[in-house]
Amino acid sequence: ATVQYVVGKPNNWWKKDLTKQDLAINSPYNTYLHPGLPPQPIANPGLAALQAAVNPDLTNYLYYVSDSSGYNHYAEDLAGHQANIAQYLQ
Repeated sequence: ATVQYVVGKPNNWWKKDLTKQDLAINSPYNTYLHPGLPPQPIANPGLAALQAAVNPDLTNYLYYVSDSSGYNHYAEDLAGHQANIAQYLQ
């Protein structure tokens, strides 16, 4: 995520794939080159995320996987999770 912060542009923060050149960028935010924490925070959760953390939905889901479009698929057990992986990540 720290390299994504370095190479990101407004309205297009996340490159699909990082390159070796991206990982070699000399920036204090590049934790591939500079161990430890970056010099400043790189992100803040939005209000909805904070509210969800304080008041989470009550579900039986233990697993999730995100497909290539960014949609999350949830499962209550390992077998369901493995089925989601087979269906959405293969």
